[in-house]
Amino acid sequence: MTEKFDPAGLDKWTDETRFEVTRERLVEYAEATNDPIERHRAGEAANPVFAIVPVFQSLMEPALEVVPMSLVGKILHGEQDFRFHRPIRPGDQLAAKGRMTGWEGLQNGTRACVYLETRDQHGELVNEQYVTFFVRGFDNGDTQGELAPGHKFDEALRDSPPVAKVVQHVDDDQTFRYGPAAGDPMPIHLDAEFAKQMGLPGIIAHGLCTMAFTAWAVLTEAGGSDVDRLRRLAVRFAKPVLPGQDITTTIWRKSTVDGVTSYAYETTADGEVVVKDGLAEIKETD
Repeated sequence: MTEKFDPAGLDKWTDETRFEVTRERLVEYAEATNDPIERHRAGEAANPVFAIVPVFQSLMEPALEVVPMSLVGKILHGEQDFRFHRPIRPGDQLAAKGRMTGWEGLQNGTRACVYLETRDQHGELVNEQYVTFFVRGFDNGDTQGELAPGHKFDEALRDSPPVAKVVQHVDDDQTFRYGPAAGDPMPIHLDAEFAKQMGLPGIIAHGLCTMAFTAWAVLTEAGGSDVDRLRRLAVRFAKPVLPGQDITTTIWRKSTVDGVTSYAYETTADGEVVVKDGLAEIKETD
């Protein structure tokens, strides 16, 4: 009998996990992502993608409530969508929890959404996250619950000139710096032989490291390097980035509604799209 996702695990909250934010950890993360923004490098505020670090333990637990253990090795991180209520700062005592909200079976795999929230020591919401996993090669055969909100790129934007194009270099040792800074020890980012056994060309960059690069690219070009203005950051991971590659992020302005401007972007490496359906929402200055 073919194993199936367990619907009893849907909307089941994990226990809260605690995380104390230190200035040193924020500095380490900024340095590990080549972030040039002064406040990030000084540890006064976090690169926005640092928000994944306090929820790391809560990230897989909801999936394990639903996805059979035999399929866990087929899970890929497909999309990431952050909603920011304020930046993470040194001294924050954060509590994170998550739940799986739904899935959709497709011919080439099944995608499933985990929702996470992070609150501070006062119970105030700091950020929300929608993480879309993809279980490759397994069609669960049905759709249940709710998936993450959409952020698909509007192809009509290509008819207008971009507001910015940012070229960044992924260092040869990037993964060895990012892994400890993010608390992510996955061997495909650190062990070339293991990565090749998994069908990869070698060590690949962490998807969230690439996203952190795009975060500071968008902030510097469209947000005045001010993380306090960022309200949303969402991407779909299309292909892995290799250490030593240059990546190019192209940014288009979409619209402004209620004082918040939306920007669409995509990132390429050697002419291939590696991050697609990028969306940043940035509050306009007064």
